[in-house]
Amino acid sequence: MAGPSLPLRVATLLTGLLECLGFAGVLFGWASLVFVFKTEGYFEELCEADAGLLSNATGQADCKAQDERFSLIFTVASFMNNFMTLPTGYIFDRFKTTVARLLAIFFYTSATLTIAFTSADSAMLLFLAMPMLTVGGILFLITNLQIGNLFGKHRSTIITLYNGAFDSSSAIFLFIKLLYEQGISLRASFIFLSACSIWHVGRTFLLMPRGHIPYPLPPNYSYGLCSGRGSRKEEKKTAEPENRELQSNECLSSNGESSGRVQQQNLRSFWSYALSRRFAWHLVWLSVIQLWHYLFIGTLNSLLTNLAGGDRTQVSAYTNAFAITQFFGVLCAPWNGLLMDRLKQRYQKEAKRTGSSAAAVALLSAVPSLTLTSLLCLGFALCASIPVLPLQYSMSFHPQILRSLDPPVSLLSFPSEHFGKLFGLVMTLSAVVSLLQFPLFTLIKGPLQNNPLYVNVTLLLTTLLTFVHPFLVYRECRAWKEDPSKP
Repeated sequence: MAGPSLPLRVATLLTGLLECLGFAGVLFGWASLVFVFKTEGYFEELCEADAGLLSNATGQADCKAQDERFSLIFTVASFMNNFMTLPTGYIFDRFKTTVARLLAIFFYTSATLTIAFTSADSAMLLFLAMPMLTVGGILFLITNLQIGNLFGKHRSTIITLYNGAFDSSSAIFLFIKLLYEQGISLRASFIFLSACSIWHVGRTFLLMPRGHIPYPLPPNYSYGLCSGRGSRKEEKKTAEPENRELQSNECLSSNGESSGRVQQQNLRSFWSYALSRRFAWHLVWLSVIQLWHYLFIGTLNSLLTNLAGGDRTQVSAYTNAFAITQFFGVLCAPWNGLLMDRLKQRYQKEAKRTGSSAAAVALLSAVPSLTLTSLLCLGFALCASIPVLPLQYSMSFHPQILRSLDPPVSLLSFPSEHFGKLFGLVMTLSAVVSLLQFPLFTLIKGPLQNNPLYVNVTLLLTTLLTFVHPFLVYRECRAWKEDPSKP
């Protein structure tokens, strides 16, 4: 394969995988970190007003105000995880890899140092630190996803592998919890994470491009350690034809000419897609699944405390079990990518006979994953509605599989010419919906008196709406098959 040497590409791939696995998505290990924070007495002063509710046979505090504060921190941080997809994507597109990664390192290091030197007296700093940690992690993921472009036909598998590594990184907080139980302080663990910024900086300049990794990869492309000035020239040469083509298309469009290229692309405006039925139902599909996932993670510690009767040993054991299952996301994600690639190849052969478009093939290959994700979410909702502690072991697998299935399906649901804006918009709007997790948690802890049954049943019925999206996508693809001229 022309381009960078195999050892360089493999080094970039493996270090990127390690970076995503160890740093990018640590927020979703929140339940493990909350256990440590509670042991350290964070927000314990909020329990004084409800002193009569604090003690039980095991001595474990069950404080509504403290749980609500931790839930609010996670709500803000998870909101930023989605909401910042649009601005961080723009930063990556506009200022390219090096600037985006240096910004990621700044946010991540600032966050880990803030948590390291935070105590129970300054716990409010977590409202600043956790969102910064999230934004830094997103930028790490975004800059690493382009590494798939170095491997041609294996591109989709590598992208899903990186998404799985992002999910698995939530197990890092489990390791911090286990080290804490062995006598390693929270401060020492987060100072170590801060010190890893030296490795991030070295990787930025030695194993990553200064610009973007193009796809398909042009001949003689170089980057990182082996590039120097030649890389800039090569990237510039790669970008110039794309810029000239874009300017040409814009000129043709502005002059109202109907050239063959413009007719072939069948250009539609951004808003024609943003206001389409498919986009609206994809938003519903993603929002419901994410709300379930975020609500479960944000309230897991409180849920386990209630179901275990305040037994700290049981709460710790179930928290560890959940975090361990999260670690295996890196193994779940590639299977979805392989399934979709196989289906896409099958449908492409059929499309050659029928004359169907590439967009129809891509969407049709996504239908099984969309449907499977909805089924898993429904199973998760059913389990969540049954307040039995041993059942939580099975529930711990569902969120991980859901997150592993979601990213590539989301990518295939949008047209390429407006992908960046539409994907950013759907993630931003779903972030707004995710804010519902806090009022739902407050409703459970307050008027419902720790009984989540009514909330779970309502969300269970809402989950049924997610099946509408794969059904409509399938119908749309069948319509394209019958009439290939349709957009």
